Amino acid sequence: MDIGDISIHELKRVDLKGATIIDGFPSVGLVSSIAANYLIKVLNLEHVGIMDSEYFPTVSLIRDSKPLSPVRIYAGEKGRRGDRIVAFISEFQPPASLIRPIAHSLVKWAIEQRCKMIVSPEGLVVDPELRDTADISDVVFGIASTPGARELLKENNIRTFEEGVISGVAGVLLNEGRKRDFNVVTLLAEAHPDFPDAKAAALVLEAIDRILLGIEFDAKPLFEESQRIEDHIREIQKQAVVRKDSKEAPRPSMYG
Repeated sequence: MDIGDISIHELKRVDLKGATIIDGFPSVGLVSSIAANYLIKVLNLEHVGIMDSEYFPTVSLIRDSKPLSPVRIYAGEKGRRGDRIVAFISEFQPPASLIRPIAHSLVKWAIEQRCKMIVSPEGLVVDPELRDTADISDVVFGIASTPGARELLKENNIRTFEEGVISGVAGVLLNEGRKRDFNVVTLLAEAHPDFPDAKAAALVLEAIDRILLGIEFDAKPLFEESQRIEDHIREIQKQAVVRKDSKEAPRPSMYG
C-alpha cells in the first residue's frame, strides 16, 4: 500500500480486526516512544511490518544482531480481554513534508485492516517555571475524533482537553479521524520537553490500561526504560548526524 511517498510492508500477515493501534512516533518528553516501547515489551508484541519512505533516514538499527527499519510495526494480544494491539514505533522525526502522508497512510491502513481505534500518547509542554518543581499535574487529558470515542473517555473518567494545539502526527491523526469518522484518541500528560519523562509516560499508560488493556499495570519499570530509550536515541543521533564538512544531503532530524 502506498500513499504519496509512504508505504507499509507487512512482514507477517496478522488478523487485526478490532485491534487498537498505538501511535509511537516520538512526542514531547518522548512520552509516545516510552509508552509504545513499554507495551511492546510487556505484551511481548511481535514485529509484523514496517513503514517506509525514500525520505526516511538511510540507517538500519541493529538489535540482537537483526536489522530494523526506522519505523516498525508490532502486534499481539492485549491483556485479559484478548483483543489485538498494534504499535507503530520510530526513533526518528519525519520531515515536515511527510507528517501528513504518514498520518494519512496510518489511518488508511487501520481502516483496511478493520482496526477499531488509534491511540496517541502525548506530552504537554510544562510551563518553564514549573519544570524544576513538584507542581506538575498528574492529570491525564484526552481528546477524541468521534462521539463514540469521546464517550469512551467519559466512561473512564478521562478529563477532556478543551483548548490548545496538538501538532505533528498526532494532530493530523485527529483531523483525519474526524474526516473519516474513525476513532482516534489522544491522551496527554504534562511532560518535560528536554528529556524522557517517565512519569508522564506512566500516567498515560495507566489511562491506556484503564481504557484498553485490563491488566495489572506496574509503572515502576518505566523509569529504567526511560533511561534505556534516552541512551538508545542519543547513540542513534551520534551515528546518523551529518558532519558539518560533509557534502552529503542533509538527513531528516531525529527526536530527542
